[in-house]
Amino acid sequence: MRITAIRLERRALDLDPPFPAAWDPNPRRRFEATLVFVETDEGLTGIGSGDTMEGFEAYEHLFVDRDPLDLERHVRVLETITFHAARYWPLEAALWDLAGQAEGVPTARLLGAAQERLPVYASTGALLSPDERAETALALREEGFRALKLRIDGARVDNGLACVRAVRAAVGDTMEIAVDLNEGWRMPGDTRPALEGEVIRRLAGKLRELDVLWLEEPLPTSDPRGLAELRAESRVPLAGGEMTRTVAELDACLEADALDVYQPDAVLAVGLLRAKEFALRALASGRRFTPHTWTNGIGLLANLQVAAGVGAGPYLEFPYDPPTWTPERRDFMLAEPLRPDADGYLSVPDRPGLGIELA
Repeated sequence: MRITAIRLERRALDLDPPFPAAWDPNPRRRFEATLVFVETDEGLTGIGSGDTMEGFEAYEHLFVDRDPLDLERHVRVLETITFHAARYWPLEAALWDLAGQAEGVPTARLLGAAQERLPVYASTGALLSPDERAETALALREEGFRALKLRIDGARVDNGLACVRAVRAAVGDTMEIAVDLNEGWRMPGDTRPALEGEVIRRLAGKLRELDVLWLEEPLPTSDPRGLAELRAESRVPLAGGEMTRTVAELDACLEADALDVYQPDAVLAVGLLRAKEFALRALASGRRFTPHTWTNGIGLLANLQVAAGVGAGPYLEFPYDPPTWTPERRDFMLAEPLRPDADGYLSVPDRPGLGIELA
């Protein structure tokens, strides 16, 4: 089998209301997704998505007329490209989709087949008042979620902490609460300085009293020593690594014992194969692996396949914060949006490959 063509297709969804400014310094009224189609001479087509793929056309020739199932070779080539250009991991997702189709099995089977479904946590992002956030938490509990993640804006730490307190008071011990401080990276145009160390330490101490599941990205993963010191001092589980550019950065954190939970996104950070390989090292070291999934429905499916393949946990991230972020918006390119079942689990689709069925 040979790759005959790689085709990019951009789809868009008009947003009303738009993404709030708290999520993006340049609020968007259109949500765009780039789909990658890898076509072969045997009639199979793999599909991937999750990043823009801007500029990929200059590198397409490195893959055309090659065996699509030579995944290790393709990953090494993509790693050389990331040094010079963007991260084109959605192409690898499309190749894994092809591999599953060629074998007639879900991709998770090729990645280890540890689980067939995973419990999910509702990953929220809007900045609400404490009362509003407590109300949304109760609604999520009614929908079957057993855990959620709250985002604290570094410019409004006191309000964020008040939201965590309000949610804990509302749900008691019936839900687990993770907290994302978002200090690991910045959106384009966001030049805010990092939070001061003393602010982070005080916040971590207060979150420990509220029994949070983890504190996410209090510092960049490029500072493994600082993370290790904060982890030892605060005794709060720390998470991070969602947008790391290299596996070496993740391994440095693992060696420093810097994090309890590792979260590299398979279509934004290091790719599916390297995410799987690192996940096995992290799990063998007694740490947890649960990838970031904030792209779109295809990106969520790719990360679900990796997570189920290796046995991720304790939960898989499920981006969900209505009315701004819903399955219908996130998965607009799919025939049916992805939803957890009544028990709060997301199942690996039984279709071969990533399980993609386009609208």
